[in-house]
Amino acid sequence: MTEKTFIEPEGRVVPYITEGEGPVALVLITDRELEADGLGVISHYLVEEAGFHVIRVGARAGENVSRSERVEDALAVLDHLGLDDAWIGGHGYGGTLARIFASEHTDRVNGLLLLGVEDEQIALAPAIPVLIVQASEDDVTPAANAESLRATAPERASIKRVEGAGHLFPATHAIETAVIIEEYLDWD
Repeated sequence: MTEKTFIEPEGRVVPYITEGEGPVALVLITDRELEADGLGVISHYLVEEAGFHVIRVGARAGENVSRSERVEDALAVLDHLGLDDAWIGGHGYGGTLARIFASEHTDRVNGLLLLGVEDEQIALAPAIPVLIVQASEDDVTPAANAESLRATAPERASIKRVEGAGHLFPATHAIETAVIIEEYLDWD
């Protein structure tokens, strides 16, 4: 298992895990603590099978943190690791945080990866590609949310489906999800 690391920008304790050193950098902002984020198998697959550099930024333990603070935590991790740019993504609420990050720090974002889309009125950052991975049976972040978001930028937003999966598809259908991500992000 990959070990969790911490940085302490301005007294905040921000947990993250980094794996791999490949040319494709993917930062996943989780909606919970790293041990329970459900993205570990996807991350490991993308590192071992696709040669990606994957960073997961977790929630601060036991703290009630605003969206803006979570976005600043992710930015602090990128700065700490010396990453000028990366794909930014997340599952559910983590994807909402990734959308905010992309809107506020467009120059640092190569693309946006959303694993299930929350119904939030956050415009997509201009000019960046967007991959939406959507479970067919997701009743928490339903397919209608993904379709509505894609309609705002149909020329650069794509939806890929995980058939027969529910909201926890990054954990229950991890390899299938990872293959979708690999095929889309590894096109260059």
